[in-house]
Amino acid sequence: MKVYIIHENDEWVVPLRAALTEQGTPYEEWFLDEGLLRFSEPPPSGVFYNRMSASSHTRDHRFAPEYTSLVLAWLERYERPVFNGSGALRLEVNKIAQYATLESFGVKVPKTYAAVGKKAILEGAKTFEGPFITKHNRAGKGLGVRLFRDINALETYIHSDAFEEPIDGVTLIQQYIEAPEPFITRVEFVGGKFLYAVRVDTSEGFELCPADVCMIDDAFCPTDGSQVGAPKAKFEIIEDFAHENIERYEKCLAANDIAIAGIEFIVDKEGVAYTYDINTNTNYNSDAESKTSFSGMGAIASFLGEQLKSLSLR
Repeated sequence: MKVYIIHENDEWVVPLRAALTEQGTPYEEWFLDEGLLRFSEPPPSGVFYNRMSASSHTRDHRFAPEYTSLVLAWLERYERPVFNGSGALRLEVNKIAQYATLESFGVKVPKTYAAVGKKAILEGAKTFEGPFITKHNRAGKGLGVRLFRDINALETYIHSDAFEEPIDGVTLIQQYIEAPEPFITRVEFVGGKFLYAVRVDTSEGFELCPADVCMIDDAFCPTDGSQVGAPKAKFEIIEDFAHENIERYEKCLAANDIAIAGIEFIVDKEGVAYTYDINTNTNYNSDAESKTSFSGMGAIASFLGEQLKSLSLR
């Protein structure tokens, strides 16, 4: 038996491969861009870890999440141990589902509307007082995030060639959270338990993917709305981090069968924390980790290795 890694981005798996190899855990990768699912045949025995991303379409893997949902249903039908299974994938591609489950555990989220169609976007935005942001429901890496100071700026944008149609047709209109300092906090979980927190500097853009290979050509910072040329965020692990939401996050992840995730929140000038993203395909920044004793991928490899050993003893 072995660990099976389900994904569609080779670059993001590089550090996990190294950690699994170092720990002597056998593994195999399932690159699910396209393929044939033989549902009537049982899957192999082993431990399965799903790393499918909502941003797969930005790498020309348009139907990877849909195909992965079929594979996960197959694995779960045969009661294979799946970490970040169907429940995780459902949240990965659906921000409203994320906010619904977060609120059910007492976590505050920004005021958010979901709109399909340009007319609906404008209609929803008119109810927001002050600045607001729009973003794609299914995107990842901060893509499609734009700040608007008034409805006229939004109307000009959506009727211009610059308007970006979301891959699933759903645009989110969201309350703009004014933070006293330009940073957000990302908290990482492995095995459903809090691992560490990261301070992400957003002053140079809103690129929130911590993986070293994550880069986008342009970004629009929700802090000031300006286009920037160096969007890569700066990451710093916070030692001895504590927050009242940690326990709520853990309960939320457990309820959705999510073992591994990064959750992002921002604190406004009144000290109120607003949670706006559950990333079930979380990555880690090697520069930030090098200054501490933490290793996100090392922790994941250890967790998967333990699960594999436990399975082999049954």
